[in-house]
Order: sequence, then C-alpha cells, then structure tokens
Amino acid sequence: MKEYQTITEISGPLVHVETDEPIGYNEIVEIETGDGETRRGQVLDSSSDHVAIQVFEGTEGIDMDSSVRFLGETMKMPVTEDLLGRVLDGSGNPIDGGPDIVPDERRDIVGAAINPYSREYPEDFIQTGVSAIDGMNTLVRGQKLPIFSGSGLPHNDLALQIARQASVPEEEAGEDEDTEFAVIFGAMGITAEEANEFMDDFERTGALERSVVFMNLADDPAVERTVTPRLALTTAEYLAFDKGYHVLVILTDMTNYCEALREIGAAREEVPGRRGYPGYMYTDLAQLYERAGRIKGQEGSITQIPILTMPSDDITHPIPDLTGYITEGQILVDRDLNSQGIQPPIDPLPSLSRLMDDGIGEGLTRGDHGGVSDQLYAAYAQGEDLRDLVNIVGREALSERDNKYLDFAERFEEEFVQQGYGTDRDIDETLDIGWDLLSMLPKEELNRIDEENIAEYYREDVEAEVAAD
Repeated sequence: MKEYQTITEISGPLVHVETDEPIGYNEIVEIETGDGETRRGQVLDSSSDHVAIQVFEGTEGIDMDSSVRFLGETMKMPVTEDLLGRVLDGSGNPIDGGPDIVPDERRDIVGAAINPYSREYPEDFIQTGVSAIDGMNTLVRGQKLPIFSGSGLPHNDLALQIARQASVPEEEAGEDEDTEFAVIFGAMGITAEEANEFMDDFERTGALERSVVFMNLADDPAVERTVTPRLALTTAEYLAFDKGYHVLVILTDMTNYCEALREIGAAREEVPGRRGYPGYMYTDLAQLYERAGRIKGQEGSITQIPILTMPSDDITHPIPDLTGYITEGQILVDRDLNSQGIQPPIDPLPSLSRLMDDGIGEGLTRGDHGGVSDQLYAAYAQGEDLRDLVNIVGREALSERDNKYLDFAERFEEEFVQQGYGTDRDIDETLDIGWDLLSMLPKEELNRIDEENIAEYYREDVEAEVAAD
C-alpha cells in the first residue's frame, strides 16, 4: 500500500497528487483528512509523476496535509444472491438497517464486454403490463429500451409500474417468480422525496423482495453517480449469468449521470464537446448500455430500461441523441397526453422498439400481435393527422370515414393508452382491447392484418354500434 502527503491541488471533486511511481487507472484510493475521517476515491487520470483522483464523498475537509493511500486494486462490488431485497447507497453500502453483506465474491465494477460471437439474439417477450409498451413497442429479453421523458413528467411512476409488473412468460405459466425474475433499480441524482416515493412503493407492493435498489440522492456527491450504474450492472451480471435470473435493470435518471460527467470534465479542464459535455460521452454511455444482453448457453439475461429527462424536451439534445444511437429504440413520454390526464402518457407514434418483431407472434405472444400493432399505429397516425385538419376546416367538412378515424384516435388514447399506474394488463387483454378499437373501422380498412385473424377476432357488433351512432 502506497501512502503520500503530496497533494498539489484540490479542484471541485478532484484531488491532484504527486507520485514517484506509476499508479494504475481506476485504482481505489483512501484519503485521510486532518480530523481522522477517511474518504474513498478513484484514480481518474495518471501519469508517471502526477495523479488525479475523483473523491466519492466530496473534497470538503481535505487539505494539502491530508494523506493519500493507493490500495493497488480497482473498485469492486460484493455480490451475493442475498442482495435481493436490500437497499444500498450509490457507493454500494447498505442503508436499509439490515445486516452487513457477506459476499460470495467481489467483482470489478467495470465488467467485461460480452463477446459479440457469444451473444444470443434477443427474441423472448417480457410483459410489462403496460399496453402502450407490450402491444406496440414490445420489450424483449436482453434488449436496451430507454424511456425519453421531460422535466415534471411522471416517468418515475412509469418506472415503478414496470418494476412492479414486469414478468417473463415462464412466470405467467406458474413458475416461482422470486427465483426467476429480478429487478435492479439504480437511482442517480434523485431528490429525497422521490427516493421516499420509490421505497414506499417497493415496500407496499412487495416488489422489494425481488429487487436490489441503489440510491444516489441529489445531495450526494456528483462523482458517485458515475459509480452507481456500474455497481448496479455488476450485480445484474452476477444474478443473470451466475444464478440464472432474468434481470431487468432500470436506471434513472441518465441525464443526472451525464451532468456528473460534464462536471468532472470541467474540473479536469477537458476540451468540451457538444453543449459542454465530454467528447467521450458516447463511449461512456455505450460501456453501460452494452452490458445488456444474453449469452449463448446461459439461462439468464439482462434487459435495460434507462430513463432520461430531455432538457427543454429536446430529443436532439446530446443525451437522448447518443442514447438513441446506442439502444434499440425508445419509449417517449408525451407532455400533451399528460396534460389530458392520460396515465401513463406514452405516445406510440414516436416510440419504437427495434427488436419487437422478433419477440412477438405465434409461440411468443399471439399470432395476431404484429398485425394488430401495425394497424393500431397506422389508424392512430391517420387520426392524429385529421385532428390537425379539423382545426382548419371543422369536423363537419370531413367524410364519414375520416370521422371514424377521429373517433378511433380519441378512444385509442382513452382506452388503450390510458390504464392508470395500478393496472396490470396481460398481453391477451391488451390485444383484445386493440381489437375492440379496430372493430370500430370497416373490415376493408384493416389492410395490415391477415384475413384469418380478422375472421377470428374482428367484432361485428362493435362496427354495427359505430355505424348506428
């Protein structure tokens, strides 16, 4: 163990130290202040005679006389199956009043990239119980599907709903979900009020029993946010690939994570990239998102739902822009739908799941799933276009067919998208609601669905009621 008292500069969350021998990148550091307090940090930049350390607990109280010890190892996460049901802080320390963690092993939090050759293509359905996701932007095991939201929108309520309700088909068949499915919840930069809401919901619904929660609050050091998602993903990898769990990782809020990167970059006096964010932010985000997936020959899987708030609702902002490049689609939370009281306010039109087609259909969900999804999307898009036209010419100027599409769009929002945060719909219920809505339209309008599915599921009584009205 190397110890120095050669601090040369303290800048924001960084401490700069002169050394007389090379220090490893990402090496863990202990800094002892003058009053005997010990802080932990991590080597962020090193050369032959100079080291920059990011301090997790903040640099307040550290002075030039503080001693610095280099421990000769990188940061590791103690992993065990007993982590399920536990609540940890953003550095991986228990904060739930429970016993100390007795790990099976300690793993490097950076992790190893999955060899592309060893990846198994994601194609198994995950049921979230949310119709706008399951029916039209289906999540599959091993996928990374972010939620794009805005400030003040209820993305936390949606995240909690998914954490409560998410399940895999084997569980639906009656297998023990406590040993088959787990949720890793990583919160970064959230307020104490939001943290209390999360914990109240986890405890009230019993979801905590199958979850591991990492909490980094808004008043915690920003640099800790760069560690929290890596601790969460290391835990997920252990449960998935060592213990055979299907793991859903929810990370919120990635915007706070990227702001921490920008803060550290500014302290290091790096040349900024777009809007002041580091030029390596794409690579950094990819290191997190690409830890989702499945491995050939392994039972478990890691599915990621990162959540981010788009600054000024700007989808071209660097954070959602880079996230969209790396991940396989996005779920968009819409401000207009939220103002109408739609819960959850998911807009299906700009939302996308690129792996959806491989995770639905006969043997996975239902044979009519793909056609129903395509037809609902097309009909809703047409109804949305007609709403703009109505503002100009009035509804009386539209044809009978156009009025049916307008009625469809209204009922689609009220009956399909709207379901509340406490309602858990299975995929059959979601598709049946979709057929009720599509049956408002004449059969000849259903040009994206196979004839045999129309014959089996189309409801003549609904079309007759609409015609009578």
